[in-house]
Amino acid sequence: MELIQWQQRFESWLNEHHVTDDTAHDISHFRRVWMTAQKIMVHHPVDPLTILTACYFHDIVSLPKNHPERSQSSRLAARRAREILHRDFPDFPSDRYAAVEHAIEAHSFSAGLTPHTIEAKIVQDADRLEALGAIGLARVFAVSGALGVPLFNADDPFADARPLDDRAFALDHFQTKLLRLPDTMQTEVGRELAQHNADFLIQFMAKLSAELQGDCIGLDSQIQHRFRRSLRK
Repeated sequence: MELIQWQQRFESWLNEHHVTDDTAHDISHFRRVWMTAQKIMVHHPVDPLTILTACYFHDIVSLPKNHPERSQSSRLAARRAREILHRDFPDFPSDRYAAVEHAIEAHSFSAGLTPHTIEAKIVQDADRLEALGAIGLARVFAVSGALGVPLFNADDPFADARPLDDRAFALDHFQTKLLRLPDTMQTEVGRELAQHNADFLIQFMAKLSAELQGDCIGLDSQIQHRFRRSLRK
């Protein structure tokens, strides 16, 4: 069966069974991760079906960011994906089960697992790229709104004199996770894209800092320098 047919079948299943108000982990997210994965995988010999399947089911279980067992999400998703493939896609090749499970389990930042196959590395990179750039920026504040988390600490927005806490302030998530992502990328293409998109987030931070100081058209050069320097470390 052609990849496009598998993709159509997966999307049809998700439209029927994966109804969610979590806009950061919906079918549009799965589709975008697959699109990014395709841009990376052209540079490597891979099994496209494993990557496609993992992209579409990697967040089939996604516990809220404030859930005490959040780090278990990818393990639960991997197990759930295998169950779905076995039950609802009986013609899916069973010799791909283990590879799909590994790619799903290893994709998560919070799980802290190392991907051991090129397919898992590409899925991890593609998913992490979704957290950067303009889409990543939108997702941060969409999630913070859903959880009722303030956008930033008005007295110390960039945590100059307080501990970072992205469960308390959405902007802290940039430093606790997002700006660290380029160093975690598994492929050369992924690293290049991540550096580019992380720089976009730094520009946003510099613009925010300037506006907080009453400058509606400028950028805070100190913020740019500070975080670009940390990005290069």
